[in-house]
Amino acid sequence: MNTTTRFSARVRLALVVLAFLGLSASPLVAQGEEERVAVRVASYNVEFGKNASAEEIGAMFKPYNLDIIGFCEAPDGDWTARVGKTLEMDHVYVGTISSANHKDKYKTILSKTPLEVTQELPINGGAAWNPASAVRAVTTIRGVSIAFYSLHIAGSDGKVGHAVELATKVLPKEAAKRYIVVGDYNNRLGDHAMDILADTGMNITWNDLVIDVAPLYTYNALKPEINGGVIDHILYNAASGGKSTDGGIIELEKPLSDHKPVWAEITFPVDK
Repeated sequence: MNTTTRFSARVRLALVVLAFLGLSASPLVAQGEEERVAVRVASYNVEFGKNASAEEIGAMFKPYNLDIIGFCEAPDGDWTARVGKTLEMDHVYVGTISSANHKDKYKTILSKTPLEVTQELPINGGAAWNPASAVRAVTTIRGVSIAFYSLHIAGSDGKVGHAVELATKVLPKEAAKRYIVVGDYNNRLGDHAMDILADTGMNITWNDLVIDVAPLYTYNALKPEINGGVIDHILYNAASGGKSTDGGIIELEKPLSDHKPVWAEITFPVDK
């Protein structure tokens, strides 16, 4: 084989290798399947930070490599930013409505990616404690735009109350193609209040992950004998084509709040 022939063979081999790498460049792409992006989210009611510092909570979340976190009952001021400093997440939105007008029970969002169109939506229906609210922001994660909500609402029977207002007045106005709603719903899976949210076209990650939450609880982490059930949830709109692929309740040896944190990985189809 002369030098020119050897060179041509090497070029052909290189082209084959590059073609193969091109097919497998993304870990989320399988041959014959649509491209999807994984988004890792968490929700945590931190009970106004009375049991742990912002830095301790940030350190707890580090292994989960989260893209965005929704906090409720969070302190005002720079508390959420301090969590973000530990996690190298620089983008923060802090609401101005404190749940039930108690001290330092704000809803906040912490994100790796910039937050846009930030707003707070009051939710005051029913005779339970008021005011309640949800904070909302839009962010783009690996090329996928998502509207993200962090809320704290009172439990209800699903006939009147915060869940009904969320289902009938807040979420129907959402125009984003993909949206995620996390927080302390104060209702268990199977309660009518959660069913009406599912009826609006929302999926609950526990169902995707086939996790039986009936024997589990997220409240009260500090007093397990109370066992208020799993009342912290992550929902996303089914029309987004999303699918939960991982997640669960984060079980801590030393609780950092009266609630347990919850997290999920949701994959979304990439727009063509």
